[in-house]
Amino acid sequence: MPDAPATEPTPVPRELATVLQDYLDHLTVERGLSANTLESYRRDLERYLRHLTERGVIALREVAPSDVDEFSQWLSAGAGTGTPMARSSVGRAVVAVRGFHKFVAGEGITAADPAVEVTPPAVGKRLPKALSQDQVAALLATPDTTTVDGLRDAVLLELLYGTGARISEVCGLDVDDVSRALDDEDAAIRLLGKGNKERVVPLGSFARAAVDQWLVRGRPGWATRARQPGPALLLNTRGNRLSRQSAWAIVQTAAEKARLGVEVSPHSLRHSFATHLLDGGADIRVVQELLGHSSVTTTQIYTMVTVEHLREVYRSSHPRARS
Repeated sequence: MPDAPATEPTPVPRELATVLQDYLDHLTVERGLSANTLESYRRDLERYLRHLTERGVIALREVAPSDVDEFSQWLSAGAGTGTPMARSSVGRAVVAVRGFHKFVAGEGITAADPAVEVTPPAVGKRLPKALSQDQVAALLATPDTTTVDGLRDAVLLELLYGTGARISEVCGLDVDDVSRALDDEDAAIRLLGKGNKERVVPLGSFARAAVDQWLVRGRPGWATRARQPGPALLLNTRGNRLSRQSAWAIVQTAAEKARLGVEVSPHSLRHSFATHLLDGGADIRVVQELLGHSSVTTTQIYTMVTVEHLREVYRSSHPRARS
């Protein structure tokens, strides 16, 4: 028996689609959001507008607070899949909807903002998963630097842990971004973070040595494979810029080789960078600057990690901590 044809999603009415595009353009110009973030906004808001259309709401002036609240509840129930959606995912969508309606009201398209009283579901704070210093050392030792692949992988891992950079920031580096730091051990590199915000971070001796070896022994051969050689620091085997997806796979492969027994992602190294700095006595404001956080409140979650580590050491080591 042939499979039933897949149900096509309800199309977003042209008027709503036009306003949505205006909002996304606004986010691009005024807030400088990354392409990935904009795509998340687009997906969430298209689902919201389709949901309104299916309920018979085809004009933004017709949207009531109950419609926005019902959308949030619908997502929480699984958006028709029967499987409840994670609170973080629901919260992200509700935030997108609130921003959209605030923009629409500000542009005078609607007289009021129906989403202003609708709040995202509360999400419990999850502590970042930081690796121990021994685990990081084992991970960084996995690349075989007698091969070109290994030289490239060593640079990726050393930069992620040595600078606390996001995976997109490391993949976005060009040779010129790091060349000065190779000649001056006091020099730093510039990272382009969220919202196109630049920050300067030091380049440690291990990362500097790994970059130097890659530029001398590895990158030149691969760079000639590209049809149009570019400035990217990290390359794939075709000589093109290394993608975020490929970089993610390199980190996971290294974790498997190191037999760490825990789930590891590029963000694990960023978490470890911050946690180990704080464990070593770094000021939280310095860590905030190195991570590129706009608010120290975001950075403070790492202090929770170090406090939990202290508790574990106390429980296992102090004679009066155990019954």
